[in-house]
Amino acid sequence: MQQALRNPDLSIILVNYKTPHLIIDCLRSVETYTSGLTYEVLVVNNDPDPSGQAVVLNAFPGTRWIEMGYNSGFSRANNRGIAESAGRLVLLLNSDTLLIDNVLKRCADVLDSRPGVAAVGPMQITREGKVHTEAFDGFSQLRRYFYIVPGSGFFKRLLHRFLPDKRYADPNEVDWLIGSFIMTRRETIEKAGGLDESFFMYAEDVEWCWRLGKQGQLLLLRDAFYVHLEYGSSSDYQESKVTHINRFKSQMHVSNLLWVRKQYGAGAYLVLILHYLTLIPVIFGWKIAVNLLNVRNPFSQLDNQRAFARQVGIFLRFFWQTLFNQKGFYKV
Repeated sequence: MQQALRNPDLSIILVNYKTPHLIIDCLRSVETYTSGLTYEVLVVNNDPDPSGQAVVLNAFPGTRWIEMGYNSGFSRANNRGIAESAGRLVLLLNSDTLLIDNVLKRCADVLDSRPGVAAVGPMQITREGKVHTEAFDGFSQLRRYFYIVPGSGFFKRLLHRFLPDKRYADPNEVDWLIGSFIMTRRETIEKAGGLDESFFMYAEDVEWCWRLGKQGQLLLLRDAFYVHLEYGSSSDYQESKVTHINRFKSQMHVSNLLWVRKQYGAGAYLVLILHYLTLIPVIFGWKIAVNLLNVRNPFSQLDNQRAFARQVGIFLRFFWQTLFNQKGFYKV
């Protein structure tokens, strides 16, 4: 059983939002597989339902439970956990994760033995052991995904030309690490700063890794793994129906656009907004033309197009705030 420690090697920070049972499963895997380093666990609670505290603490009484008092999102909750933690190393760990071996010690050893490394994480796998191949680890990969273009090779090549991937000599080095598992040093956080609290959820890990990367390498260990169940606390912010033009989830993309503005400037942000605004008449016009060619009501079957227009409307709610990079709480 985990015991409270004054100076642990590692502080493990989890955020709770309707996931106390997932947290218990996660902590059982930590307890089962972790050896060779001392650690403390801090759970930062974003859930207004108070029942989760007893559930977690009954199973793991050594856990430190921190109340936020409201759904503060990922950045603010983790920053609170970082501020109240004591380890020389800090791990942000999602509640919907499971360890399968002593990966915490391995990551800690990398940080202890390689001062040029700023942060480290393992590969995500499913419960069945399949690697999450759709996960991005490059800034340009993510930015290319934001452009809605025909799926032909020409447009893909064009995007690759204007947004090329960065190449590293070390095959494990990446632009960013998924926020479900990021281990770094406390001193690195002190230099880079904590997570940006304008982000409610999503993309805060990308922006944070941009700043962590200025302090050293970010390593994704290709032969180390952890299970990421997806999705636990973020289930309220997921949409099940996905199409080519409606691939974005509202909260996720509001945060993505904020990241683009912060890292690449107002010009890059405006190009994306103009791209989406231009698409609205294009996709409506295309569907109306298809309907006419098929001798249908020209204004039938436009649900997908209307959904995209509504999405753009949500993005535009945050337009001026994002354009001027104003501090706030970018919550849909």
